[in-house]
Formats: sequence, C-alpha cells, structure tokens
Amino acid sequence: MQQTSLKNEGISRIAMLGLVGVGTAVILTLLLAPWNWMPTEYAEEITVIAVTDYGCVGESQVGNSVVVSDCSASVGDVISAQFYAPASDKNGYYDRIYEKLAVVEP
Repeated sequence: MQQTSLKNEGISRIAMLGLVGVGTAVILTLLLAPWNWMPTEYAEEITVIAVTDYGCVGESQVGNSVVVSDCSASVGDVISAQFYAPASDKNGYYDRIYEKLAVVEP
C-alpha cells in the first residue's frame, strides 16, 4: 500500500489573515484620515454677528461660530480671533471626497 501525504503549500491561514488585517488597516487609515479630525488652532479675521455677556460671537471664513471673550467690538466689526476646529474644515479633504462620490453615484 502506498501512503500519500498532502502537504500544505503556500501561505498559511494565519499569515493570510495577517495580510488581510494589515491591508484593511492601511485602507481605513487612508480613507478615514484621522489627522483630518484632530483639532487645529486657527487664527483668522471674523465678523462679529452678536455681542453677549460672554463676549463677541462671530463667524469664521469656513462657517464656524467663534466666541471671543473680553471683546469690546460691536456687531459688524471685523476682529482677529483664535479658535480650534477640525483640520478637514480648512483643508477641504472631505469636500473633495464628496465631489468624487457625486461622480460615482448614478
């Protein structure tokens, strides 16, 4: 009688799962881009739209509401302000993604 043995040739299952896991992690990192969610400090000129007890409320160039404490400006004045916002608001990363998706949608 002849005995045959089947050898497992090629990549093992564990190695294959590892490669799939690493590939998935790389793709998710590039798609989700966590550095676009991190708050970044911006300094820009804002237009005052209201004056409250807490300070002046203004609107930034990207549409964020900004509160500046200890403000003596009046409505309509342009003042300098520093505020934190996600990096994607300024660099337009997600806007470009949505433009690409609009091309793909039927």
